[in-house]
Amino acid sequence: MERDLKKMLEAVKDGSLSIEEAERTLKQQPFADIGFAKVDLHRKIRQGAAEVIYGAGKTPEQISGIISAMKENGQSNILITRLSKDAADKIAADHELTYHEIARIGIVGTMPEPDGLGTIVVATGGTSDMPVAEEAALTAEMMGNKVRRLYDVGVAGLHRLMNHLDLIMDASVIIAVAGMEGALASVVGGLAACPIIAVPTSVGYGASFNGLSALLSMLNSCAGGITVVNIDNGFGAGVAAGRINHMEKKDPPSGDAH
Repeated sequence: MERDLKKMLEAVKDGSLSIEEAERTLKQQPFADIGFAKVDLHRKIRQGAAEVIYGAGKTPEQISGIISAMKENGQSNILITRLSKDAADKIAADHELTYHEIARIGIVGTMPEPDGLGTIVVATGGTSDMPVAEEAALTAEMMGNKVRRLYDVGVAGLHRLMNHLDLIMDASVIIAVAGMEGALASVVGGLAACPIIAVPTSVGYGASFNGLSALLSMLNSCAGGITVVNIDNGFGAGVAAGRINHMEKKDPPSGDAH
């Protein structure tokens, strides 16, 4: 059972929330149909994190309309990925929005206080990987995680990474973002005991094939415990890391003999 639903049930149990109020929340329409989009209103109950708006391919007017539907249904903190600066400027006329240009991310509302189990470390091979890394870091932060950034620590100067071994060893999850040959994930995977999420980027010269070389290198890593997401998919890495960092022991189903 997801964290928010559990909190609601606990509130009913301790009397701080009435049964009628909880029932009203659960009976709300699971989505809002606004014509050009069907906004998922129950995703936070199902998955622990609200729906995120993918900005690419949507007009500023469409994005603004989705934001309005979310706000009308109680979602105060909203994440918009792959958002252009021009679109962000137009949306800001209707909604209070913070734009992170490097990551191409827009945020309506405020960052939640971290409530994860530990710290997520986002490491990059080079400065050119920062747009993808920042997408991952901001996504994880919007999911209530403490994030530490460790940028430009690629294998071309391995001493830069080794100078931060304490941070690597203490992390609960590490997101390793790298282009070129993608070796950073293997190096980090050989040092850390926590789960590693590798993100290949499209940074590199011709034979990197827009990130395909890094993707294949990460998939073929000999270091155990590495999971690989798609090329430039910082968002997917941030979500996965955030979920890992919020894992908790689940009680067996009622009547389970184990």
